[in-house]
Amino acid sequence: MPLFILAVVIFIIADILIRMVGKRMTEQKLKKEREVVLQESLKLDFTSEAKTLKRAEVPNPKAKILCVDDEEVILGSFRKILVLDGYSIDTVETGQEALGLIQKHHYDFLFTDLKMPLMDGVEVTKSVKHLRPDIDVIIITGYASVETAVETMKYGAMDYVQKPFTEDELLAFVKKALLMRQDKIQKQLKPKVHITHVPASDDFTKGEFSIPGGVFISKNHTWVSMNQEGIAKVGIDDFAKKLIGKVSAVELPNLGMNVKAGQPLFTIKQGNKTITFNSPVSGKVSQINTLLKENIAALDVTPYERNWVCALDAENLDSEIREMPIGKSAVTFFQEDIDKFKTLFTEILKSEKKGEEYLEEGLFIGQLEKLSDVNWNKIVAEFFVR
Repeated sequence: MPLFILAVVIFIIADILIRMVGKRMTEQKLKKEREVVLQESLKLDFTSEAKTLKRAEVPNPKAKILCVDDEEVILGSFRKILVLDGYSIDTVETGQEALGLIQKHHYDFLFTDLKMPLMDGVEVTKSVKHLRPDIDVIIITGYASVETAVETMKYGAMDYVQKPFTEDELLAFVKKALLMRQDKIQKQLKPKVHITHVPASDDFTKGEFSIPGGVFISKNHTWVSMNQEGIAKVGIDDFAKKLIGKVSAVELPNLGMNVKAGQPLFTIKQGNKTITFNSPVSGKVSQINTLLKENIAALDVTPYERNWVCALDAENLDSEIREMPIGKSAVTFFQEDIDKFKTLFTEILKSEKKGEEYLEEGLFIGQLEKLSDVNWNKIVAEFFVR
């Protein structure tokens, strides 16, 4: 038996070593291929697109980056460091050339020097976010200009990197920026609603709003599902959950509490902000979902099915349920509120905007998280307390 255990341990260690050696050999091969790409690409002539353009493209890049700086030594550092790590890089020496390129090519990031003749980094940032808001802008700045670099954030810049930088510092920074971009993209919502006829947790479509078949939706964005005994399970719907974002806690109602439709039933908390949802139906609270209270993160998977908040012995279900849309009519209700939300949220942001500040439009998961108390209450009153 001891010999068998020893053999297993030796096998596991050998397997780990083989994997490590294989990974190292693959990385070395990729690095050599990228070195060739870097050397060959810099010999090509791209001046027909932009006078100072130098391009280095690698297969299956981690991201496509455009860098603009009037110092060739900085551009050279970006090309060498980032291409060898698996990024495709275009570099130019003027903001005007950069703006021309973003209208012809797709980039994930644009790095721009803050201080350049003719067109500085602030103007480049404003122009890029106007022409191509999908491109994330990062400022390249020296120590003396950090305050100005921070100021560009209100014009839409994602972040800034300070020069001079080491190879490790630049690689770490770009990796962090890529993670931020991926997180932002994952949080973007499409103004689409679909009905799911399988368990919602198995058909949870990121980026789209969902409604399970057979579920009634109340006007305050709670949902109701019923069984044959007249028990109505209640929870928050996907519209509410996606736009609210992270929920930190839920206050459950008391067992045995009698409630009329339209009266307060349960409260959702996000930090020190709250939304009290009124009951969509009348009845006595017969069950509360203590499992949800103990594992509030389950709502991030789906707000439906097992993540109901409470159940009521309904009194006037036949008459009250008629007021709630289901199926295609629920989709229409969602769609109307999505359009209404987009319009109202744009107006809210404009009221907080100062001067030429960049306005991030669209729909995002957790869009309410950073709102002031006043605007939080405005959204709550419009969509969740009615």
